Parts: sequence; C-alpha cells; structure tokens
Amino acid sequence: MIEDLLLNVHRPAQYLGNEWNLVPKDFTQSKIRFALGFADLYEIGMSNLGLRIIYAVLNNIPDVVCERFFAPEPDMELVLKNTQRRLFSWESKQELKSFDFLGFSLGSELNYTNFLNILDLSGLPLIAAGRDEEYPLVIIGGPCVLNPEPLAEFCDLFVIGEAEEALVELMDLYRLYKDDYRQKRLSKEALLIKLVQVPGVYAPSLYQADYDVEGKLISFAPKFAGVPQRVKKRIVANFEEADFPCHWLVPYVPVTHDRVTLEIMRGCPNHCRFCQARAQYYPFRIRSKEKIAQYAALAYAATGYEDFSLAGLSVSDYPGLENLVQKIMEIFKDQAVNLSLPSLKAKALLGNVSTLIAKIKKTGLTFAPEAGSQRLREALAKDFQEEEFFQVIFEAYTAGYQHLKLYFLMGLPGEQIEDLQGIIDFAKKSSELRRKINGAPAQINISVNPLIPKPHTPLQWSGMESLSALKEKQNYLRNNCKNRRLKFNFHNLEMGFLEGVLSRGDRKLSRVILAAYQKGARFDAWSAHFSFNKWLEAFHETGVDAQSYLSAKSPKDLLAWDFIDMGISKDELLSEFEKFCALIFY
Repeated sequence: MIEDLLLNVHRPAQYLGNEWNLVPKDFTQSKIRFALGFADLYEIGMSNLGLRIIYAVLNNIPDVVCERFFAPEPDMELVLKNTQRRLFSWESKQELKSFDFLGFSLGSELNYTNFLNILDLSGLPLIAAGRDEEYPLVIIGGPCVLNPEPLAEFCDLFVIGEAEEALVELMDLYRLYKDDYRQKRLSKEALLIKLVQVPGVYAPSLYQADYDVEGKLISFAPKFAGVPQRVKKRIVANFEEADFPCHWLVPYVPVTHDRVTLEIMRGCPNHCRFCQARAQYYPFRIRSKEKIAQYAALAYAATGYEDFSLAGLSVSDYPGLENLVQKIMEIFKDQAVNLSLPSLKAKALLGNVSTLIAKIKKTGLTFAPEAGSQRLREALAKDFQEEEFFQVIFEAYTAGYQHLKLYFLMGLPGEQIEDLQGIIDFAKKSSELRRKINGAPAQINISVNPLIPKPHTPLQWSGMESLSALKEKQNYLRNNCKNRRLKFNFHNLEMGFLEGVLSRGDRKLSRVILAAYQKGARFDAWSAHFSFNKWLEAFHETGVDAQSYLSAKSPKDLLAWDFIDMGISKDELLSEFEKFCALIFY
C-alpha cells in the first residue's frame, strides 16, 4: 500500500492525489497513458495554470488517461529508495515507467536536476538514447523550451509554444503507431520522425549540432529528410474558445497560489526589450469579458473558492479592465469572493482607482518600474511614467492601501551608479507620499533581480554582468538605504548566474547537468538546497566554460536556439537591440 510509505514523511496528503474534481478514468482501459508532471514540489506544481490546462485537455480525449506526478520531498525520496519503490502517479499510483508518455512542464532552468531525479526515481535511464520501446517517451513543454538544447541528451520530444492543440494532434498520431512501436516493428527513431510532423514538436536526436575547436556552435541541421529545418512555435489561434479547467482541482494541502486563476489574455502589446515572455506568448490575444465571467461562475460552482485572480502578462492592457472587474464582482455580490490583480501599469488606473481597487482585496499594489532612471526605462522600451505612477499611488493610499511592492532589474547594459541611486530615491518618494494622507510613510518592498539576457529577446546579444559586479551593486543598494520603511529583497546572484548559463546554453550543458545531479544537486531553486559549489565542480570536471555562455554575442553568431521560429524574426530583434544600444551608448 502506498499509504504505508507516507507514515513518516512531511505533509503526506500531498501524495494522495484524491483531490476534489479529480478526473475519474481507468488506467487499464485507456489506449494512451500520459503522466503529466512538474519538476518541483506539489505546492508549486498545483499553482501552475499550464499544468491544469493540459491535464484537462488530455483527459477530455476518450481513450487517453492523464495522471499527475510531482517532485517528491527529500524525505519521500529516501523512503522510495529504502523500500525499493519507484515513483508513481498521484491518481492511480501506477509506476511512471508504465506510461506511454512522461510529460514535464518546466518553468525554471533551476528545476533541471529535479527533472533528472524524477527520471531516476521512476527507473528510467537518464540518457534518451538508452531508452527503447519499453520506456515512456519523455516530452517537455513550458517556458524552458524556448531553448531546449541543454536538455537535448535527456529528452525525446519537446513541444515548442502552446501545447493544447499540439498534444491532441500528437496523441492522434501516436495512436496510429503505438502497437508497431511497442512490438518493435517500428524503431524509436522512425517513430520520432513521424511525430515531428506535428507542427511545434521537436526531437533533438534527429538533429546534428557541430562545434569548432573552441567549442563554438557552427552548424545545426536535421539528420534526416523530412525533418523540419526550423521548428515553428505553436499558438492557439482561437484563444476565446481555448480550454479552461473550470472543474478546478482543489488541493487538500496549502499550495503557493491557492485560488482560481482566470487567464484573460495571452501575449503582450508592449515591446519591452528584456522580456522573454512576450516572445513565448506572442501574439497578443484577449478573451471576452463574457467568457471570463462565465468561467469564473463555473469555477466557483465547481469549487467554492473564495479567491480569484486575473492572469496575463500585462493585465493593465486588457481593454475595459474596470468593466471586467465590475462584471465579475457583480456575479459574486452575495458571496465573500476576493479578486486580486497582478502587477499593473499606473496609467491604466488613472481616474479609476477609487472605483476599481475599492472592489478588490487590499493585499497591496504591485508595480514594475524595472529601472531606477527614465533613461534606462526608455532604452528598455518600458512604458512607465513617474508622474502617472505617483498620482495613482497617492489615490491608492487615499483609498486605504498601506504598502507597495516594486520590481527592479540591475546589471543592465550601460547602468551607472546614478541609476542605482535612482532605485533608492524612487522607493523613498513612493513611501513618503503616504505621509500626506495620514502622517506616516508607507512600507515599500523592493525586489531587485539581475538582468539575464534571455533567448528570443533583443538583449540576447548582450552579456550578463559578472557576479563580482552584481555583488558590488547589491552592496551599494544595501549600504546607501538606511530607511526602515524600504525593504530590499535581492535574488540569489549565484542562482541567477546558473539560470543565465542554463537558459543561454547548448547541448554541451547536458553533461554538466548530469554531473551536477550525480553530485547530489536537487531543488536548485530553493535556497535551503542550492549548492553552487556542486555546479562549479560539475563545470570544471566536464571541461565546460560556464562564463562563455554569459558573454556578449555577435549578431553573426549561430545561437543554440536559432532553429526555433517564435513568430518574431531575428531581424526584428536585432533592430530593437540596435535601438537599445543607440540609446545607451551613444
């Protein structure tokens, strides 16, 4: 009995998998068995909207059963090893090895060692070439696939872009060939060649990457005829009718975002030059107010949740946001339902603050100036005007808000000391403005993260600042801000360094990830578990230069992710990069 394993582990209820609204399907009677997981703890994975959408999409296919899995906590991992048990699915407790597909939603590069640990605990060979027809096909989607190459040695398939429709097509194709594949009448290579005919599906083993003597990527091409030269990102064209999981699974243990998330838009109308998410979700699409309100009512009826949030890259740019909020609150006027909004643009709230924010839960307002000076914000193409911002927060303080959260980047190309001082001055002014309301300044929480020049952004040709330079800038902000109302929260710079390397890397990083995992690296996104030394040792022992991935690139360089067509041309990105450089350096 699985329950016997749970007697001495932390939060055993997270492994039970019998949540409210669970999809009841028979594992033994299903033609295709898909295990869908998240390479982090249950509390993180169950807060992921993408995972919930795919779970609903696959279980809507009559002969497909989709069951979930998550990374076990270290104590559960030890129990599995001590009892010689393999990792199982949450719904029917089947060993993950018994599924046709093992699918991962990867949202952070710092989960790569967790991904390997799940394969290991499931009894799968870590290297894809060592897995034949007796093992599940390992498939990955999510934000990390914007550059899949560091995982090329471990993964059979990637879905680039939005997976809802691509996975349905992939299941249709696999259904035709499953019996031949499982009975060894069709080789794995031949099967993969057939499966990559689904647009957006990429199989790294079907491509050849070549390097020069210095380890620089010089060519990348398919090995076989009929395999696409470039992989075009999938998008859901009719977002209005895209699947939404109204029968929201209700966990029995607390999760990070314990609420219903209403996706109101995909993509972003803005062109911030540092933002990878715009490329990931491009083009910009919105869902109608009527459809969103319908989904909210259905989700409430199915769950009884009293907390809802609106989700999108730039919720402020939703046309008629105030009307949407009013429509949702009208539905729940007789229930104690809270509605929260993510980071907002100040100008979207001008004139509407008193009516809009009075109706939503006063958990604090969040804004993202990104830089401490207007000069840098203009170079980043960040649509943020200080005059509008200060007018809005004055109205917010008047309406009863007590504190703000501000997001900034540091380590931007061309950044000067005055730009860092600008972060302090901006936060101080934001705090002092509340003194005019009731004589007391506001609490300002300031999150400062290093810039990672991510793939498919105009800044992909920029280098990432060194750890020593970033530490100096952190120290400057700490030492020059003595205001107790201003609370700085700094991202772990060594984690940022590793994220930068893994996000900008190529296939050579597969052996580094494997070496770090074999040294015991796990939960690298968690400060309590992260060991930078293990990663440094892995780079040293494999002979891979981590810093080379963080250096500036030439527009003539072949980038590891150039084979992916995101819908935004490289020429367009280069033009935006040149505009950035012109504003910063000339």
